[in-house]
Amino acid sequence: MNVYETKTAQEYLVGNSYPGRGIMLGVTPDGKHAVAAYFIMGRSVNSRNRVFIQEPDGIRTEAHDPALMKDPHLIIYHPVRQAGCGLIVTNGDQTDTIWEYLAKGESWEAALRTRQFEDDGPNWTPRISGIQAFDGSYKMSILKAADPEGSACARFFYEYPAIAGLGHFLHTYVCDGNPVIPTFQGEPERVAMENDMETFTKTLWESLDENNKISLFVRYTDLKTGAYTQKILNKNQ
Repeated sequence: MNVYETKTAQEYLVGNSYPGRGIMLGVTPDGKHAVAAYFIMGRSVNSRNRVFIQEPDGIRTEAHDPALMKDPHLIIYHPVRQAGCGLIVTNGDQTDTIWEYLAKGESWEAALRTRQFEDDGPNWTPRISGIQAFDGSYKMSILKAADPEGSACARFFYEYPAIAGLGHFLHTYVCDGNPVIPTFQGEPERVAMENDMETFTKTLWESLDENNKISLFVRYTDLKTGAYTQKILNKNQ
């Protein structure tokens, strides 16, 4: 068994109809750019009725057709926000919790210890989070139910150095399921980064299941200057 095996995004995603929501953080093979990506998927009309909208400090989700929005709970949030120490990427409103804690000089771990998995039993969707520093290094976390009843929360934190060509992939579900969707297991997966943002974005978007994919965000940040280029793809546009 090769514990350092690194797969491409395509290898992880093609053929998996529902990994849920996913975060990828890493550094390009040439060592010049930090990479951050976030995608959302959905099976219900309410979940699929969303787009990513650019904000001054990141992005937010918004109803594509407000008339179809039944419940904004767990659906509308800021997945990406710039913080003083880097870029926050999460799958829920814990983005704001992390931002608020960092703003008052506290740690992201302290912020996430005040939160737990989503209240959508029996799935108890995990809260996944990442934060990427200006040097390309990054942290990731997953908060998930400790038992089928959702009576307690297990919290996992991971910290990674900036290694050229390497990233890590964290997603909410292993795959689709009925009636319960299996929660992500183990450490974040090692994923290969690419130098070209357009290629990486295209590969990610085309690898996501056509029926269930909703939106994708990708940002490449120059590690010397801090300047970034980003792209948003919405199925509903």
